[in-house]
Amino acid sequence: MQAVILAAGRGKRMKNLTDEIPKPMLKLKGKPILEHKIKMLPEEIDEIIFVIGYCGDYIIRYFKHYYCGRRIIYVYQHNINGTGGALHLARSVLKDRFLVIMGDDLYCKKDLNRLLKHHLAILGREVKDVSQFGIIKTNKAGNMIDVIEKPKKSKDKLANVGVYMLNKKIFDYELVSIGNGEFGLPQTLAKMAKKHKIKVERATGWHPIGKPEDLASAEKALPGFI
Repeated sequence: MQAVILAAGRGKRMKNLTDEIPKPMLKLKGKPILEHKIKMLPEEIDEIIFVIGYCGDYIIRYFKHYYCGRRIIYVYQHNINGTGGALHLARSVLKDRFLVIMGDDLYCKKDLNRLLKHHLAILGREVKDVSQFGIIKTNKAGNMIDVIEKPKKSKDKLANVGVYMLNKKIFDYELVSIGNGEFGLPQTLAKMAKKHKIKVERATGWHPIGKPEDLASAEKALPGFI
């Protein structure tokens, strides 16, 4: 099975830490974030597609074309046009079912394993302040019906954490524009949800890494994610 890891961005909020390396290659306990993420992947994943952009050669030099017994394929995202745009660049190398994860945040291995049980799924984490996240709306059966970006109020509290179990039917749907020349993967998935059951799984853990201070807290939390 394949996993797509979106790792094209610089991470501007990391300031000078990403002057020469991409954000997903910043280190936790002496190893790049991406290396830890590979260890979090389910055993069924035998091929990884990295979508790279800013300082992408740095990632290629580190992981080369095989890493820990897994084949590595690289796809360049020269125009950073959102998560939807990034996934579409990998379309030609994708097979039927595949996992999609962000290149910087930490996820629990057991949560990723649970997603593999579904044909289509999205991972969410309950949050208190819904106004800071894309919030997943669900029906009574626990399936996704929509995603609302940073609502002021919402009875739904599950934030989209950027992990998806998908198949190639996602490419049957036109990408949804989210402004500034970007196209959103969760918004496009919401369009797909009108005709397909997309299971919403609850994450037991999620550690976003957005600012320099997040690195220290991520190091402390890391053992609970592997």
